[in-house]
Amino acid sequence: MSTSGWMQLHRRSLLFLVALLALAGAFAAFQLPISLFPNVQFPRAVVSLDAGDQPAELMATRVTTPVEEALRRVPGVTDVESKTSRGSAEISVNFDWGTDMARATLQLQSSIGEILGSLPPGTTMQVRRMDPTVFPVIAYSLTSKSESLTALRDIAQYQIRPLLTSVTGVARIEVTGGAQEEFEVAVDPARLAAYKLTLGDVSRAIGASNVLMAAGRIEDHYKLYLVVAHAAIQQLSDLKAVVVASPGGAPVRLGEIASVTQGTVPQWIRVTADGQDAVLINAFQQPGANSVAMAREIRSRLDDIRKRLPSDIRIANWYDQSELVVASASSVRDAILIGVLLAAATLFVFLRNWKITAIAVGLVPVVLAATLFLLDLFGMGFNIMTLGGMAAAVGLIIDDSIVMIEHIVRRMREGGPQRFHGRIMAAALEFTRPLAGSSAATLIIFVPLAFLSGVTGAFFKALSITMASALAISFLVTWLAIPILCDRWLNAADAHEKETRFAHWVNERYARLMARVNARPLLILIAVVPLLGVAGFAYTQVGSGFMPSMDEGGFVLDYHTPAGTSVTETNRLMMQIEQIIRANPNVATYSRRTGAGLGGDLNEPNKGDFFVRLKSSKREPIDTVIEEIRTRIEASVPGVAVEFAQLMEDLIGDLTAVPQPVQIKIFSDDAAVLAHTATAVAAAIGKVPGVVDVENGINPAGDALELLILPDAVAAEGLDPQSVAQAVSDSVAGAVATDFQVGPKTIGVRVRANGAGQLTDTALGRLQIRASDGHLVPLRRVARFVKVSGQPEISRDNLKRMVAVTGRIAGRDLGSTIADVQRTLAKPGLLPAGVYTELGGLYQQQQIAFRGLLAVFGAAVALVFGLLLFLYERFRIAAAILLMPLLAVCAVFAGLWITGVELNISAMMGMTMIIGIVTEVAIFYVSEFQSLMRDDGMAVREALLAAGRNRLRPIAMTTIAAILALLPLAFALGQGSAMQQPLAIAIVSGLIVQLPLVLVALPALLGWILAGRDK
Repeated sequence: MSTSGWMQLHRRSLLFLVALLALAGAFAAFQLPISLFPNVQFPRAVVSLDAGDQPAELMATRVTTPVEEALRRVPGVTDVESKTSRGSAEISVNFDWGTDMARATLQLQSSIGEILGSLPPGTTMQVRRMDPTVFPVIAYSLTSKSESLTALRDIAQYQIRPLLTSVTGVARIEVTGGAQEEFEVAVDPARLAAYKLTLGDVSRAIGASNVLMAAGRIEDHYKLYLVVAHAAIQQLSDLKAVVVASPGGAPVRLGEIASVTQGTVPQWIRVTADGQDAVLINAFQQPGANSVAMAREIRSRLDDIRKRLPSDIRIANWYDQSELVVASASSVRDAILIGVLLAAATLFVFLRNWKITAIAVGLVPVVLAATLFLLDLFGMGFNIMTLGGMAAAVGLIIDDSIVMIEHIVRRMREGGPQRFHGRIMAAALEFTRPLAGSSAATLIIFVPLAFLSGVTGAFFKALSITMASALAISFLVTWLAIPILCDRWLNAADAHEKETRFAHWVNERYARLMARVNARPLLILIAVVPLLGVAGFAYTQVGSGFMPSMDEGGFVLDYHTPAGTSVTETNRLMMQIEQIIRANPNVATYSRRTGAGLGGDLNEPNKGDFFVRLKSSKREPIDTVIEEIRTRIEASVPGVAVEFAQLMEDLIGDLTAVPQPVQIKIFSDDAAVLAHTATAVAAAIGKVPGVVDVENGINPAGDALELLILPDAVAAEGLDPQSVAQAVSDSVAGAVATDFQVGPKTIGVRVRANGAGQLTDTALGRLQIRASDGHLVPLRRVARFVKVSGQPEISRDNLKRMVAVTGRIAGRDLGSTIADVQRTLAKPGLLPAGVYTELGGLYQQQQIAFRGLLAVFGAAVALVFGLLLFLYERFRIAAAILLMPLLAVCAVFAGLWITGVELNISAMMGMTMIIGIVTEVAIFYVSEFQSLMRDDGMAVREALLAAGRNRLRPIAMTTIAAILALLPLAFALGQGSAMQQPLAIAIVSGLIVQLPLVLVALPALLGWILAGRDK
């Protein structure tokens, strides 16, 4: 039985199989997880160390260095970077891409655990691996004009948090801001001295009076009883009644020597939302979770709880990542619909048959649905990359159906209505080899992309898999389903076609052009040389970037005031910035953290960030809004350093440990030289056009008041340094003597000296220290006060001391800006002898990505050439065909230059895909040319012209349809589509020159190569 007969016999089962794949994909569409980014394991972990308040230099020697050396021994570690400040350190550990980070994290913990005993007592560590879920997916603020911050935090912590924790996909719910309730015991020093007590005595008495413990079990009256000793403090009056001493048998109660009030836990952070003190609720998702469904369920539960809260409490959404995901999905949907409609119009204009057009267009939803089924099998989901891959694949999917249908229609109309059905299946089988070869040319370029690592591989591998899956399914459906549908749906009337006047005019003009070109093949240089010239000029003009920038609808504003600035002063300055943000008509809402960060990390009290959410309605572009706010802050709020970034840029920066586009690492073992050089370099690059938000990398801690305890003086008073330090700590910071439970929460009891919160250095010197014999000693008699300026943070890269000068870029591309930075660094006298620099930041990531993509491009060219050799077994023919996509790549630079789009990793992906796309069309032409020579016995030049006339319409249709299908992406219609815009522009640019290259340049080149042959 022939293949056509077999397909006819099993046509129902084949169509059922295709329909089943589409239905499975449609069902999978409702099950696939939805998130902003692909589920990627970034090969980076962060180790946080805390060792009290040790000076930075001592901390680096005793803690950071031993831990760095231990981490270096973990298999797979490539880089270790550290930042050490007073009492704390953060170590960033990078691994090779593809490392199992769950296992690597355990190895890091084990390595630190082995040396933990040799570190200073009390040293704690935390190891966390970095992934795209480090920032919240959705976040809300709680504000009220009547409720206290304590009440707001209790509502968030004990009512809302448990309710949201059970939502599917939630990893954790984090509550930030507000105030935690605490009982404050402010002891009167005079009364304390009168009873010859210390603060430690008071704390011990309170702790001993708050007892709730199991005292054992007894059996009696045939029962087993648990004996519980109970003397618990349950309210403020119980605490006041605690007996702290009994001189002469007369009890001295706490209320007699101290003011006992309801207070709050001391904290050094401030959180606001829309100008009011607030409590923030941040929801973090589990890796691979459905962020859209998760956000929808959180919104639903919060709507329910609003009804049970006091009417004065306002719950406002200040960030929702799912909105960007949904907007991106809507943009892709619209891009696909617009592209399909434009392609359908193209087909109808060329073929003038609605049934044939419907068959071709109907392939698109079937293929896309089946692609979703494959994504489900691969464990992938909807995200900004897979959605973009589906939109970019639409034009290529339509290409397959167009060329198959056009070939069937041409054969059908050549023979008229006789033996109509048999000729359709024969035409389809005749076209199997060209279809398979051309599809292989497009698919094969995705093979090298599977080995791409780094940030490029992390994000664009998902796009590549999506497109490759769609194209593979498109080939199978085109080969199996379209011939059957044409055979069953078309009839003899569809075989009649009269050539239009326009088609006749085009064919005549094409024949005349080819006659001239074949007579003088070198004439083709007239067209090729200008193309190369324009491409060369455009290459010098096109800027380069890293990831495509897009309007995310919001941005992060990081800030810091001078080191040592108090929380109160920092808050005063931030209120001025809040006024600037609120005054901008593009801003919808915002939240602010001082002493904390968006990801939940703690900062110094002089540091923090804003997240500003813009209006979704008509507004200015986000870059314009950022520049307006930056300009006003710099003019109105001096002394505050600010830095702007969109969330995705900030997230990728945090995941790769290089948050700024410009990073200059300065290396030297001399701290003073480093500080001087960093200041000079920061001043120099700050003058480079386009470089903004420059930081010199010198991050001092806050000022300190050191108490230098005098050993001789202490000994003379019958004291020891430890007892003096403990007495100061009890008076200033206080000690939590005990805690008791009230409902779901525990409330601490803090004991400290009266007025401790308002102490000055002078008042601290008068602090009375009680000696063992009961006499009182003022602190200034046994200690000397020294004000110490904040020590700068110590940064090291692979055990080498360095300072990183950073900056961001506004209004320029990354490549040209870095070139100017490099020229600035090369100026004589800027860097002292022995100091060397290294460029890091996103520029370093860009260079790594470009090298990887160039390797992928080279591999794609080699694989396509190998495929062409396999198909034609002629080096010259394979080289001639391969030259066409290489020339088409030149047009990409011209397209990027004309549209003002940077050459970034998305555009380079498009350049690589052009190799396969143009080769696919060239294979259609060459296969027809060989068929005419082999089957019809035509001479070379006659076959070249006939092949061009036969393939003119299908190649024109596929080119125009593919361009129109990609136009919505190329114009970046809709939010989120800007990520694929450079890719679409690159492909469209190559497609524009595809038609003349394949139908004019390729025949001329083949005619010159095969000159002298009759066949």
